Amino acid sequence: MIGSSDASNAKPSEELGIKNVTNLGIVSLFTDVSTEMILGILPYFVTIELGATKALLGLMEGAAESLNYLFRVFSGAISDRIGRRKPLVLLGYGLSTFAKPLFAVATSWTDVLTVRLADRLGKGIRTSPRDALISDSVRETRSGRAFGLHRSIDQLGAIVGPTLAFLLLPLLGTRGLFWLSFVPGAIALIVLAFFVRDRKTPGVSTNLFKNARMVLTRKFRVFLVVMGIFALGAYNFSFVLVKAGALGVEKGMILLVYTTLNVATVVMGLPSGVLADRFGRDKILAVGFGVFFAASLAGLMTTEGALLAFPIAFIYGSYLGISETLQRALVPSFVSNELKGTGYAVYYLVIGACSLVANLVFGALWDQFSMSAAFTYSLAMSSIAIIGMIALVLVRPRT
Repeated sequence: MIGSSDASNAKPSEELGIKNVTNLGIVSLFTDVSTEMILGILPYFVTIELGATKALLGLMEGAAESLNYLFRVFSGAISDRIGRRKPLVLLGYGLSTFAKPLFAVATSWTDVLTVRLADRLGKGIRTSPRDALISDSVRETRSGRAFGLHRSIDQLGAIVGPTLAFLLLPLLGTRGLFWLSFVPGAIALIVLAFFVRDRKTPGVSTNLFKNARMVLTRKFRVFLVVMGIFALGAYNFSFVLVKAGALGVEKGMILLVYTTLNVATVVMGLPSGVLADRFGRDKILAVGFGVFFAASLAGLMTTEGALLAFPIAFIYGSYLGISETLQRALVPSFVSNELKGTGYAVYYLVIGACSLVANLVFGALWDQFSMSAAFTYSLAMSSIAIIGMIALVLVRPRT
């Protein structure tokens, strides 16, 4: 494959590993510029311009993320079998890059759903192998730092993307932005093909169920239960943007709300990884769950004031920066090196199923009852997860 280097030629040094993580971060950065140019305006496009309900928005985001997580299962297992990560990473990024511009020809929410599913399918194909490649590139004791570094570089694109969209929206319009998203996506593919190195690992059986049984130790099962409970209440960022609209934020300014959310994610990504390596990933993850609780409480209590959408977005983004980094970084501590891909696959399968339920329930509660009912549901689920995470923190040192 173009740009791949055989594992025998790769230097097994920490310096090479960090370089690989950095290059993967650059790939994610340009992909995020492409994606976030779209996602900041997509909830408005679906609910206002195309007339979809919040329940349909929840269905779309829940189905898209579930497909994303489902295919992480298969791609993770396949990457373990072939002992290579990069081919699947390249396939996944390529599919997303070519799918996203097709939002420009959508005329109904079902058209948007189709393109969104194709985009998330690409993400599902690439994510488990990419996370395994990040983990392969550094020592296990530095995985929190590596994932935090990747997440922070990645999220810089999430700042640039909606900022560009805010500046270009008056010139290009919504559909013009969708077409333009192809350019940074293509740059990401070039960086991935020529500058990211693969690490060959011993291939293992493709028997997914057998491999899953091997990784599902008691400690890993407890971890998955806690993560699943939290995911059942963790609504998609799209609802933060819908909340901003409900507070009176205008269409163009919603992109700046989204930028604020992503700034917080970047600010918290690397520091949370460093603190996790020093004090314990599970402890800092519990803090992240608490930040989500605070964001949901702010969403529940704030009923007017457009400017208040910005601090709500910042709190929510802080939760993403802490939790998404550390949940991924914790997985390698529960599974063996040769089954990292399968470990990530099982983790993402649980999170994906729960994410579908969370967004469907949250959107339906908002539509059928009230915004307050939706946020109250998330507060209840996150409270249970926080208690479970604290219990896990207390038990793990003894186990």
